Amino acid sequence: MRAIGIILAGGRSNRMRELSKKRAVCAMPIAGSYRSIDFALSNMEYSRIQKVAILTQFNSRSLNEHLSSSKWWDFGRKQGGMFLFTPSFTNENSNWYRGTADAIAQNISFLKNSHEPYVVIASGDCVYKMDYNDVLEYHVAKRADITVVCKDMPVDASVERYGTVGMDEDGRIREFVEKPIISHSNTISCGIYVIRRRQLIELLEKSQEEGRFDFVQDILIRYKDIKRIYGYKIDGYWSNIASVDDYFNTNMDFLKPEVRHYFFKQYPEVHSKVADLPPAKYNTGVTVRNSLLSSGCIVNGTIEDSVLFQQVYVGSNCVIRNSLILNDVYIGDNTYLENCIVESDSTIQANSYYKAENGIRIIVEEKGERYNI
Repeated sequence: MRAIGIILAGGRSNRMRELSKKRAVCAMPIAGSYRSIDFALSNMEYSRIQKVAILTQFNSRSLNEHLSSSKWWDFGRKQGGMFLFTPSFTNENSNWYRGTADAIAQNISFLKNSHEPYVVIASGDCVYKMDYNDVLEYHVAKRADITVVCKDMPVDASVERYGTVGMDEDGRIREFVEKPIISHSNTISCGIYVIRRRQLIELLEKSQEEGRFDFVQDILIRYKDIKRIYGYKIDGYWSNIASVDDYFNTNMDFLKPEVRHYFFKQYPEVHSKVADLPPAKYNTGVTVRNSLLSSGCIVNGTIEDSVLFQQVYVGSNCVIRNSLILNDVYIGDNTYLENCIVESDSTIQANSYYKAENGIRIIVEEKGERYNI
């Protein structure tokens, strides 16, 4: 493909509450064995983008470990590869990334040293499948300066936390409002952009000179009446991991057969770093209904409408309903969990009872002596 890729993976979200205290949002586990950034990386691979930069910042240790090798996404090439950029202090700059535009601008040498004419910019905290070539073809056909991937949300959906767009009959964006209090459009920006590389360099350098650091506010919204900014609509599954509810509902979507078939049975595949773990073990008397159990799990008791991530142990006579159990959790005997998210590395004492009556309860238990409780 005639483009390089940039994945924005440095942000944090206070709406993720305790879940974002130990990891970046882009490193959140999804569907048992994946991370949220895997979907953007797999899309880059499928679109034959050979050179991809990932910009990380907040709580990046877990994410960096996950991205320790590019071979899982076939970026290990002589020409290209996967590049991991974190903020670096120099004589000219001593700032953390102050916004999405600033994050790219601080690594502008990556753009200047590349030769591909276009850049695909994507957020690393969204779950979807896409061929970016389709967007690029649309971008060229419209002779656009910037193309924004958009999606029509249901009429009853809450779109106030997204950027909403209004387009004319030709698809040109005439209105762009970031996180509106009251929205007049149900078309949202998916955080995916296509732009010519040289123009991106020019816009970033001008924004830096003016002390502007946000890509949406200081480039898209500021230049919408000057530059030819078009919207490209998608119809398939798309979800943004920006809050606890979003995270919970996205994982629960993978319990639906049509969603699992779309992501795991239809080409292209979603790739991730593979853990060398044995398959899940179901002990005698276990009951599992409509649930996902990942490798390394050992389960007893009853599991219903839940997702168990890797290396989860469920003790005897346990009942787990409508819950997410993250990686490496030990659940003692006779425990009842419903409408909960159990943080990774937790140890739940035997005879515990957790049920969220209104909303979702996040359980964080420090790791202790597991097999003597």
